[in-house]
Amino acid sequence: MDKDRIEGSAKQAKGAVKEATGKVLGDAKLQSEGKADKAEGKIQNAVGGIKDTLRGK
Repeated sequence: MDKDRIEGSAKQAKGAVKEATGKVLGDAKLQSEGKADKAEGKIQNAVGGIKDTLRGK
C-alpha cells in the first residue's frame, strides 16, 4: 500500500473530526477546514491508489 493512501486516509479522518467539531461548536471556519482536509485526503488517497495500480499491487 502506498504511503499516499495511508496519509490520505488519515487526512480524511482528521477532516471528518474537524468538520463534526465545527458543526457542534457552530464554528464555520473549523467546519470548512474539515471539509477541505477531507477533500485533500480523498485526492491523496486516489493518487496513492493510482500508484499502487501502476506498480501492480
